[in-house]
Amino acid sequence: MEVSRIENLPPPPGIISSIKAGFDTIASHITAILLPLLLNLFIWLGPRLKINVLIDSILDPAALNWQKNGEPAQNIQRALDFYERISQVNLFWFLRTLPIGISSLRFPQQASSTPLGDPATLQVSILNFPLWILLLTFLGWVGGALYFRSVAWIAVPDEESAIQTFRAIIQTILVSIASGIILMTIGMPIFVILILIVQLNPVLANLFVLFLSLGSMWVIVPLFFWPHGVFLKKQNFITSILSSIQLTRFTLPTSSMFVLTVFLLSFGLNYLWNIPPEDSWMTLFGIFGHSFVTTALLAGSFIYYRDMNIWLQSVIEKMRPNQAIKQA
Repeated sequence: MEVSRIENLPPPPGIISSIKAGFDTIASHITAILLPLLLNLFIWLGPRLKINVLIDSILDPAALNWQKNGEPAQNIQRALDFYERISQVNLFWFLRTLPIGISSLRFPQQASSTPLGDPATLQVSILNFPLWILLLTFLGWVGGALYFRSVAWIAVPDEESAIQTFRAIIQTILVSIASGIILMTIGMPIFVILILIVQLNPVLANLFVLFLSLGSMWVIVPLFFWPHGVFLKKQNFITSILSSIQLTRFTLPTSSMFVLTVFLLSFGLNYLWNIPPEDSWMTLFGIFGHSFVTTALLAGSFIYYRDMNIWLQSVIEKMRPNQAIKQA
């Protein structure tokens, strides 16, 4: 009797069908890609916010100090190369926030030339640098809230109404801060343990990394679906993570494959979108393709989350009579 009940359960939502539904939805609502399109264009053609002047003012005295203290020349050169790469970062890339944010193609380290010529360069100082980071992060959170809200409403229009804008922004900030704390709390001890294991035995370190890779889905999947409860069910950030953990508990194999497929498609296609040089107008095709694909994948994740929750609820309801019979 119990076996027949399990066999009669409906199949879970398909990964490919959910992603396809996301692409179909965005293809019929192409305006949903407007925010990532505008952000990509701004980071590509807009001014650069650089830190190289500040880095240079600190680096020269530091290099002299290292030489006086007898630091090996190769170590000094390695540090100089590292700081040189940092100085080329465009700080406007901080507008791309995680886990909720507007998707962005452009990497933080950019070429200086564009089809419009050399862009303007803004420099931060030691006084306004923290203010710039806070401002850009806050704007990223606001933009991410609006982006996720619009895509969720388009992907799952059967809800009575979309989450209120102000509530979406507040919950986005709370989810972002809480997820950062969680990742730091988990990541720092693991990083320290990994360094210690590397010092002891590189083979054990490889096994440890493999173990982490297998177990990481218990963290990645709940964090991935954390925002979905906020924007689809209008939950607060605590209730949403609890719902995401419950979803992961019962659907980990399928949900982890869905998350892995989304990551592979997104990051794999980034290599295609970055083929045109940044000083060519062909980059427009890469920006449009990236904006469309990432928005479609986000829409597909909302559809998958809705369908998987409906499936999970139906499974629980069908299993309840069986549990009641056992208790009797």
